[in-house]
Amino acid sequence: MRRLFKLMLVLAIMVSTGYALYRIGEETRIVEKLRSPDPEAFRKLAWAELDARQLKPGMPVFIRIFKQSSELELWLKGKNGWELYRTVEICNWSGGLGPKLKEGDKQSPEGFYTVTKGRLNPNSRHHLSFNLGFPNRYDRSLGRTGSFLMVHGGCSSIGCYAVRDHQVEVIYRLVEAALDNGQQSVRVHAFPFRLEQAALDRHKGTKWHDFWAMLKQGYDVFEREREVPRVRVADKSYVVN
Repeated sequence: MRRLFKLMLVLAIMVSTGYALYRIGEETRIVEKLRSPDPEAFRKLAWAELDARQLKPGMPVFIRIFKQSSELELWLKGKNGWELYRTVEICNWSGGLGPKLKEGDKQSPEGFYTVTKGRLNPNSRHHLSFNLGFPNRYDRSLGRTGSFLMVHGGCSSIGCYAVRDHQVEVIYRLVEAALDNGQQSVRVHAFPFRLEQAALDRHKGTKWHDFWAMLKQGYDVFEREREVPRVRVADKSYVVN
């Protein structure tokens, strides 16, 4: 009886310290290593992982994109504030570091964008997709052009950010659930790289340094305060509150 009690106590401690979460997370990683995981099966496993972390579909969503490292961060806002749920590999994006300037330049955009319900595309030929809203007001103030700049499935890109189908299944469904649950728009911040001062300084004197320094204001607010900044456009510039 004493041994049984000790075993039960050990199991309780393992669960309370995240063992159960570890197992679910490990299963998610194992499935993800498959060449072509089934998107629906992967989503169900991801939902179990959410539940284990006391997160759920319908919570507010925030997305950050980093070109240089080909990463998409998926943040959810729970009872303790914004929490990084998953970092997803971007399997393809177009062009080089720097903003998109015109239709056909095959360049993925950088800047502050928003996704609304009308920008969701459940019938995409790339499994699922949502439009970033390029050109936004800032882009238009500079005469920049382009259309249908998406986050989508598959691994092809002529200006979009592409992730694998099983990953876009999770990203899209969380964005969709957040919008259905009352979030007015999901903000997507697309950066060339993580805009730490040392990284920015390495690009001093380059063409896009001043543009990236402007983006850094928004990057810094979230890094410092873990609050998604409010961004507006004035005098052909982003203004971060």
